[in-house]
Amino acid sequence: QVQLVEFGGGLVQAGTSLRLSCVVSGRTFSDLVMAWFRQGPGKEREFVAAISQSGRSLNYDDSAKGRFTISRDNAKNTVYLQMNSLKPEDTAVYFCVAGETYYTRRPRPGDYNYWGQGTQVTVSS
Repeated sequence: QVQLVEFGGGLVQAGTSLRLSCVVSGRTFSDLVMAWFRQGPGKEREFVAAISQSGRSLNYDDSAKGRFTISRDNAKNTVYLQMNSLKPEDTAVYFCVAGETYYTRRPRPGDYNYWGQGTQVTVSS
């Protein structure tokens, strides 16, 4: 059974940084495409960033480009999301997700088989 556990959410001020981590168990981590989605208050779940199995290919939503960085450590079964210059509109529950296929198009929630429980990120103005 695949398990994804996120760490690192919290309450921060606008303009500051936060790093989310997600530890994966139950599958060979290096076989998995990893991504982050988020869901803000009253909003649909939306794609944030994805990383291929090797870590060489990256895909970002426009809202994340230049501010967020996704990375992975296959030796630690962990994927990260470094978030800089946070804005109040980044407030959301952030979900770590895993799947089999890397998409160069904008990924959809249904593209991923496995989801974490989510971690709350709140950015105050």
